[in-house]
Amino acid sequence: MATAGHPPSLRVQKVTKIFNKFDTNGDGHLNREEMSALVVAVNPRVQFSEDQISAILDEVFRTYGDYIDSQKGLTFEGLLQTYDDGAGDVDRDFDALNLEGLKETSEEEEDDIASLEGTSRASSLPSKRSGAISVSGDDRNVTPASRRKRSVGSWAGSPRNGIAYDDTWRLVEDLEMIIRRIEAKMDAKNRKSKADDVSATTTTVGLSRDMGAAGNTSTVEVAIGKRPWEELGTDYANFQRSLGEIRERANATRTQEEAFDAHMAIGRALFEHRLYKEALVSFRRATELKPTDVRPHFQYGNTLYSLGRISEAREAYTLALDAGEISSSQWGSLLPQIHVNLGIALEGEGMLLGASEHYKEAAIREPKHYRALKHLGSALYGVGEYRAAKKALTEAIFLNPDYADAHCDLGSTLHSLGDCDDAVKEFQKAIELKQDHIEALFNLGTLFKDTGKFQRAADMYARVLALQSRNWRAELNRAVSLLGAGQIDEAKRAFKEAYKMTKRAELYDAIVHLRQMERRPKGLSSFLRRGEENGGSVGDSFRAEDNSTTVEIARFRRANASTTPRQWLACALEIRKFQRCTRLSKCDISSIKKEISRPNPPISTSGAGTAEKSIRKEALERILRQLLHFLKPEAFQGAVKAINEKVLTVLDLNESGRVDLGMVFAVLAPICGGPLDKRKHTAFDALVWRSSANKGGEISKGDASQYIKVLRAAYLSSPQEQNELVEITREEEEDRTSISYPEFVELFNDAEWGFGILNILARLETEDRVRHGRQTCSVCSYPIIGPRFKEVRSNFSLCSFCYSTGKVPLISRQEEYYFKEYNSEVEAVKDSKFYVYGAWHFCILAITIAKMW
Repeated sequence: MATAGHPPSLRVQKVTKIFNKFDTNGDGHLNREEMSALVVAVNPRVQFSEDQISAILDEVFRTYGDYIDSQKGLTFEGLLQTYDDGAGDVDRDFDALNLEGLKETSEEEEDDIASLEGTSRASSLPSKRSGAISVSGDDRNVTPASRRKRSVGSWAGSPRNGIAYDDTWRLVEDLEMIIRRIEAKMDAKNRKSKADDVSATTTTVGLSRDMGAAGNTSTVEVAIGKRPWEELGTDYANFQRSLGEIRERANATRTQEEAFDAHMAIGRALFEHRLYKEALVSFRRATELKPTDVRPHFQYGNTLYSLGRISEAREAYTLALDAGEISSSQWGSLLPQIHVNLGIALEGEGMLLGASEHYKEAAIREPKHYRALKHLGSALYGVGEYRAAKKALTEAIFLNPDYADAHCDLGSTLHSLGDCDDAVKEFQKAIELKQDHIEALFNLGTLFKDTGKFQRAADMYARVLALQSRNWRAELNRAVSLLGAGQIDEAKRAFKEAYKMTKRAELYDAIVHLRQMERRPKGLSSFLRRGEENGGSVGDSFRAEDNSTTVEIARFRRANASTTPRQWLACALEIRKFQRCTRLSKCDISSIKKEISRPNPPISTSGAGTAEKSIRKEALERILRQLLHFLKPEAFQGAVKAINEKVLTVLDLNESGRVDLGMVFAVLAPICGGPLDKRKHTAFDALVWRSSANKGGEISKGDASQYIKVLRAAYLSSPQEQNELVEITREEEEDRTSISYPEFVELFNDAEWGFGILNILARLETEDRVRHGRQTCSVCSYPIIGPRFKEVRSNFSLCSFCYSTGKVPLISRQEEYYFKEYNSEVEAVKDSKFYVYGAWHFCILAITIAKMW
């Protein structure tokens, strides 16, 4: 029991004393009678029935069968193991038995012995004595309170989280004992199944859980979901029963303050051990006892977030923030943590703009809060505000140079800004700090792919797959990189693996496309060579455009009036791409109409004239969330980013953070789902609503002109042209001539100066998913999806992409090209039958005339 040359540790001495006291027959074992006496003696306040004693002994003898002699009972090593597993508390049992006369050992000696024996002193539970009683050995200079804090957990050491009442300590100590007991059961179950008790869904999030200074807070590793405690069956039911008894003792305390202290401590202990459902009950009870206290709402929000109940967590954090701002002098140090956690909850719902405001507030209240600055930079990057994101992330790294996540996000921001060299350095720094940083590895691979370094990109994606074997995006990008590196066979295998993972039709088309390219002479080699010349653009498209040429617009003719002009189609495809990214086509236009008529919107008025109803971007984000309620958080973040970059930047040229809400509704209305007339009328209604000067269902001509300019700047121009298009002359601004809805529609439908392209967009909405059998584009060899453009003279077909960019095959070079548009294969078949029937009819007529002669 003791190491040679050293006396036994204090812990082992205590267990030896307990064992010898109850080994009445002196055979070196504890039989059932002796174990029964031990259980009763160390629990003097509990009245056990014979059945309960028998059940406890059965469980001990079954669990520790390796230490049981069938004739004599439990060995000393077995009893020591029960204490090591948390089934009992050595200090508490020793005190309960009033045993004395232990040999003292120095702290250094005990540390040596503990290291040799593999025994952790930190694993032992604190004493339950209420008085300031000193103990022998290494604990002689340590007060019971400090020893309790050290053994219960780091959360108890915080001055704002510590336990105030001695009765609460007793409850927590009893709770820790039953928690360790059930955790021992869980560990034993996992050892049998060779499975870890925390699944792969555990992710580290920056939730603040301590209530100390903002710069010293710790983050909690949140397992979204739950540990499978229920699978323990009877053991879990016994734990729940024991926990219920502890809660009853907490409710039976003398004062409300003591009950609150007890439930908060119980909740913290349960939370530490990831018993989130049980912790939630305790924190809820604490909020009932003290509804205006910040702490229970804060911890309640942390627990809800840990359970994946993000919306409820946001509400709890909001209550905590309201309570904290009322007593800001008392909870000033906690407010930054609440703002950060509330921002994280908003991010979980996809609300990046709202989250960034709370991160800003946290950084203002605590300038050295590097986590708040990192989250702020990440949120700004997520909405496309790259320069502001770079500033925030740089400050976060200055405060904490070893922050791997901040280096990774700064690398992504620099990549978006075009500073690839510095971006590579940031990604490499993140990987140096954390070698398994999946996001940094993936993003570095993307950067290498975009810059034409395909082999290095493939290596990065391979490292991601080594960590996450089912990451289909990494497998797909690896396939593209291998293709760019000229490793055709490996690329095909990677494409097939990615397709098996996700079963996406786009990947199937890419695989078919590769096969067709291989059958074409020079097709694949020309494709790869052109990718190298274009700085790696091969990674963004699988289209092979060898043996083709680009011709000017004037040489593209329409075979009939129903064929879409080439230049209009190019613009319509860009709008359609934005529409699909934001999913606005799935948002019914009536939803915007409801938002316009909603009472008391979060707007401010400017007085008189134009643009009177403005709104902050984060408030607008909440409205967009209601309109796009069907989107998952990640998809909604992408939608807001696209809307911010394409629409809000046009409306907020001064970067004030506010936009004209009526103009936003009017700009979004044409690309929402619904009949075209209804879309136009909703846009007109939004313009009427936005200014109190417009009455009687009419708007001024100046407002209409400004709207058309904004609409064209957002959807039909490049970022460089937007400022010029949005500028409105003084004559237009002062033109207050009223126009009605029919006059507005006439301005709107103008093909040259209005938004007449809407009709083409409406056709694409219903037809851009149509496949034309096995028809492939004669230029890119890709399956034709959407409109098919057939050249009526040379009889070749183009997809909408190649038609809009003016590409034609070299073998069919002509002075002019006449195209006919088919929106389905049925139209093409009917058209071919018509020509066949017409030719046959002409032949019959010619033969009849010849016979008559």
